[in-house]
Amino acid sequence: MDDIAPHLPGLRRYARALTGNAWAADDLVQDTLERACRKWLLWRPGTDLRAWLFTLMHHLYLNQLRALPPQPPLDLEDVQHELPAPPARTDDAIDLDRCLQRLPADQRAVLLLVTLEDMDYATAARVLCVPVGTVMSRLSRARQRLRALMLACGPADPAQTAAPVPAPPGAARLTRLK
Repeated sequence: MDDIAPHLPGLRRYARALTGNAWAADDLVQDTLERACRKWLLWRPGTDLRAWLFTLMHHLYLNQLRALPPQPPLDLEDVQHELPAPPARTDDAIDLDRCLQRLPADQRAVLLLVTLEDMDYATAARVLCVPVGTVMSRLSRARQRLRALMLACGPADPAQTAAPVPAPPGAARLTRLK
């Protein structure tokens, strides 16, 4: 059981990014740890404990989503005119967080596991219980949609709203915040 402690920061990061809410994230981490304690005998020593914990968390999160009333997915083009204009000075981290929360849950989960938690595609596929190809396609769609959302949440200053310039090769990508 002591092996779980080093994975707590990653679990909290992932839960916070999934839920977008610190209280809900703490509840999700607690539920995950409870389930890990109850199901400890199901974990096979020698396998990836981190992946097992993230799998438990992901399944708990999906169960929570299923318990919510269904909401139809929104297309960016349908709601883009309704997006509030950001203030003249925006914080990129806040914009990124808002845009991440607008991603579909399956795309957000893949993006967070691969970029924020630094998981390889195979480990992310095991956590999400999907094939590696599905991880790759969801990640690609998530990046495209996130890029579109970030452009839609662009600067309010008209002088800064010139045509978007593609990122140069090797440009910074999502990084883990500690």
